[in-house]
Amino acid sequence: MNKEDLIEALTNSAGLTKADSGRVVDSVIATITKSLSKGEEVRLAGFGAFVVTKRAASMGRNPRTGEAIQIPASKNPKFRAAKALKDAVN
Repeated sequence: MNKEDLIEALTNSAGLTKADSGRVVDSVIATITKSLSKGEEVRLAGFGAFVVTKRAASMGRNPRTGEAIQIPASKNPKFRAAKALKDAVN
């Protein structure tokens, strides 16, 4: 399922127009993105949690030259599925 499929499913199940459904999906994505960029966690009961993890700086190697390079620290978004979602999939 892609974004357009999600909008179509929301249109059919919620009785909204396709334009309204698109705005809802865009708004949800924007809100989650904004919260994660602030370092906040987004929990959706029965679905899962979007969290930001921190990756420490490390040393790596350039695969072409073998030269040692510094890999900077970074923050990465992650999703942890809730037990109810895991059970539904299995």
